[in-house]
Amino acid sequence: MKSLVQDYIDGVYRDLTGERSGSVADYIPELAVVDPDSFAICLATSDGYVYEAGDSRKKFAIQSISKPFTYALALADRGLAAVATKVDVEPSGEPFNEISLDPVTERPRNPMINAGAITSASLVRGDGVEERFERIRQFYSRFAGRELTLDREMFSSEDRTGNRNRAIGYLLREYGILEEDPNTTLGVYFRQCSIEVDCRDLSLMAATLADSGVHPVSGDRVLDAGLNERVLSVMTT
Repeated sequence: MKSLVQDYIDGVYRDLTGERSGSVADYIPELAVVDPDSFAICLATSDGYVYEAGDSRKKFAIQSISKPFTYALALADRGLAAVATKVDVEPSGEPFNEISLDPVTERPRNPMINAGAITSASLVRGDGVEERFERIRQFYSRFAGRELTLDREMFSSEDRTGNRNRAIGYLLREYGILEEDPNTTLGVYFRQCSIEVDCRDLSLMAATLADSGVHPVSGDRVLDAGLNERVLSVMTT
């Protein structure tokens, strides 16, 4: 017997399939070549059901959706207090890629803008770019419930053209937020943004956050409930 939820998802998908407004992002060259007609809807529930319609298994780079997950890993590695000395948890009211810090605290306003996300990447433990990225990749994979991989072409495009993020990195270094060469941190950050996911992956990653850090299918405790609550609070604000 077909699910009523699946029927609803299918209906919404049919209603929106013809929508053609908007345009693909082009601030990274590799994003400009993404298929603008690819479309999917996927819903994962906290009790482990997944409903899909459209291109739900077509892979793409996670980009800024990575920010709450790396923030979560930084919290797990460093603790709430240590992370709070590097990045605030207040709404920014500015573009996500603004080259600025809070004028009072001289910290990024929150981890969901680029300055804060780059800071989060700097706080992930590990020796060198590759080890730190591998820990991020494994962490994301636990949220998704499968092994995720790096889109190397997207990473190359990010690394080749990411001058605005480099400017943010050097600003963070000037104010002592970064304690290492900004290029090291950005080597991690550009890679995390280039991890490949599909719509189903993202729905399960979101459901894991919604279920207090427990993966709804595998039952894996991916993130401590208290840290998970902090991540959700920051996402809300």
